Amino acid sequence: MEWLFFAAQLATLLIALAVVHRPLGDYIAHTYTSPKHLRVERGFYRMIGVDGSSEQSWPAYLRSVLVFSLLGILTVYALQRLQEILPYSLGFPGASEHLAFNTAISFVTNTNWQSYSPDLTFGYTVQLVGLAVQNFLSAAVGIAVAVALIRGLAARKSGTIGNFWVDLTRGIVRILLPLSVVAAVLLLAGGVVQNLAGFQEVTTLAGGTQNLPGGPVASQEAIKLLGTNGGGFFNANSAHPFENPTAWTSLLQIFLFLVLPFSLPAAFGRMVGDLRQGYAVVATMGVLFIASVVTMTAFELQGAGTAPELAGGAMEGKEVRFGIPGSTLYAASTTLTSTGSVNSMHDSYTAGGGGTALVNMMLGETAPGGVGSGLYGMLVLAIIAVFVAGLMVGRTPEYLGKKIGPREIKLVSLYILATPVLVLLGTALSFAIPAVRADVEGTSIWNPGLHGFSEVLYAFTSAANNNGSAFAGLTANTPWFNTALGVAMLLGRFLPIVFVLALAGSFAAQDKLPVTAGTLPTHRPQFVGLHLGAVLIVSALTYFPVLALGPLAEGLS
Repeated sequence: MEWLFFAAQLATLLIALAVVHRPLGDYIAHTYTSPKHLRVERGFYRMIGVDGSSEQSWPAYLRSVLVFSLLGILTVYALQRLQEILPYSLGFPGASEHLAFNTAISFVTNTNWQSYSPDLTFGYTVQLVGLAVQNFLSAAVGIAVAVALIRGLAARKSGTIGNFWVDLTRGIVRILLPLSVVAAVLLLAGGVVQNLAGFQEVTTLAGGTQNLPGGPVASQEAIKLLGTNGGGFFNANSAHPFENPTAWTSLLQIFLFLVLPFSLPAAFGRMVGDLRQGYAVVATMGVLFIASVVTMTAFELQGAGTAPELAGGAMEGKEVRFGIPGSTLYAASTTLTSTGSVNSMHDSYTAGGGGTALVNMMLGETAPGGVGSGLYGMLVLAIIAVFVAGLMVGRTPEYLGKKIGPREIKLVSLYILATPVLVLLGTALSFAIPAVRADVEGTSIWNPGLHGFSEVLYAFTSAANNNGSAFAGLTANTPWFNTALGVAMLLGRFLPIVFVLALAGSFAAQDKLPVTAGTLPTHRPQFVGLHLGAVLIVSALTYFPVLALGPLAEGLS
């Protein structure tokens, strides 16, 4: 019965994504290729002193991204530190230095890692002016970088890859804002709360009293999901009934954080002039997505032990109103994207289920990945696949008519190595430095042993991959974790962006090569298989040893 319920939910989700894939993808492509500027956009360009018709080289584009993001970090940091003098603070004090540092980086990098209880830490001004605004901005930055790489692949001997300020503005005004309004209305219809009421004392059915929190939840929830952000308004995130009331709103939330990442490949195909290329990328994403969801569900439905057998599966940490299928579909989807939102406690999953969530993030969140970051991650891995195929047949590798030479493969290699280095180094330092290890094992890890190691590994994997979910048995609101995870989020976001934009510039400077008999077709099922192999082999070879120390060892013990 559980498998039938799971199959029905998965089928409904896949059909809905398939229906909107092409129309939304075409609309996104039109958004970034249209020569016309809306009136509100032109007004914004005048206000910031930008020529909307000008183009930027990749170094100029990168500088714009970095300066804009730095201003965002400083703004969110200041709002947190000054909270007690801001309106609608609900009486909460300002955040500590290390927590404000971590949270500012978290929301600007699209990670939304939360080392705190949101509803008991930040008032409405910080939530709305700081965190919700960055949900829009960080998502728009991700899409802009992906579009810049597409332009590089489509260009012919061009020294430019677009204009960051135009791409940022169009992403917000034409895509994220309209979709968020629709999503917020649907969530309101489903029972998600939206008010500025603060905490209200109510009388319970038993005659007692209870303080219930309110807040502008639906509006923040909409962009949290569409932008693959993930920071919950409440500490329980989407397991909270005010944030995710029913099984159908839970399925709607999954659809919302998958819809843009799964539609961007269609925009890619349209912008490079070959829709088949987009279909090949989304096929790779889809195979990985289905395999992960089915694997995680199987682990949780077949959880070993007396209690799981009596309950019909591993129900610990899961909401009864969602059940195991609704929980694992959400958990796999949120870790395969950069969303990080949860409707169940990942820390309570079986070793196999929790290990699957870890592997999902270790894939580089490319199935389908975050908004923008998922697409450019998949394109980088497609370049790896083409390069390997070229070596096997003894030909110069090409992708979409662009040669993959020493410069390109160096940039791709640096992209591939950046995140694993951050994950493995952060985890190792947490246990290698005596003072840090004593603090971690003494105050942060609630579950010592193999699972405690997995909790730390999960934290750095989530941070470096800009996911934001957690094995919440780990207390991360400490100076070490707030600082180390903040650095991991910062470098995990912007180092890959540096390499992607440099790659875009390198491709844009090339002319397109004609298709010949020796050109590797990158739109056929054979290439999809090669692409899948590149994704799995790169991740497996990098992370398998550390997985053997954590979830694999725990599952065998």
